Amino acid sequence: MKVIDLTHTIREHMPVFPGTEEPSLQTVSTCETDGFKETKISICTHVGTHADPPAHVLNEGTTLDQYDAGQFIGKALVVDCRRVKEGGAITMDCLRPYGDKVEKAEFLLFHTGWDAYWGTPQYFGDYPCIDDSVLEYVVAGSYKGIGFDTFGIDPIGDEELTRHRKLFQRREMINIENLKNLHLCGSGLFWFGCFPLKVHQSDGAPVRAVAWFE
Repeated sequence: MKVIDLTHTIREHMPVFPGTEEPSLQTVSTCETDGFKETKISICTHVGTHADPPAHVLNEGTTLDQYDAGQFIGKALVVDCRRVKEGGAITMDCLRPYGDKVEKAEFLLFHTGWDAYWGTPQYFGDYPCIDDSVLEYVVAGSYKGIGFDTFGIDPIGDEELTRHRKLFQRREMINIENLKNLHLCGSGLFWFGCFPLKVHQSDGAPVRAVAWFE
């Protein structure tokens, strides 16, 4: 079995969405003094590779812990959007080359190549985003989730989180952000998992996203 890690490592001073507090990793016990090591982690729920549920933008929306574990696993397809220029729109033209694989997938993962900028100022730039036609297509489908190798479904400057709201007002699904290594997954269907921490009433949580091929 081949397994590909699609997850950025959580560390101090990592890229975070503008205005979000950076993670803090504090050693509270050591092997030398206590016989074991333990670390106190302080982290916001939407840091690093993470999943958003409807509760991220809707007061009465579903929280991550309310989903069955099966919500976070299924067949995925990487949609190659690397030809879309900076600030451009991801349209249905990006989906059409994959034929019926688009409908057979349970997760659509949009590969812009933006993960190559992780850790640089350019990661905070004008990354490509899906347009209304793609959003409508997703909403009309039966997907468990969509994912991106960027800060997310909305442009970084959209403080209203317009696409988040359009998605979650109409669909029970998850949105995964800050993926990496999508270029290693090929153009066919594969198994995908993105299990979040099970936190009470969670509006989001880091995930360990992986692809595997049998």
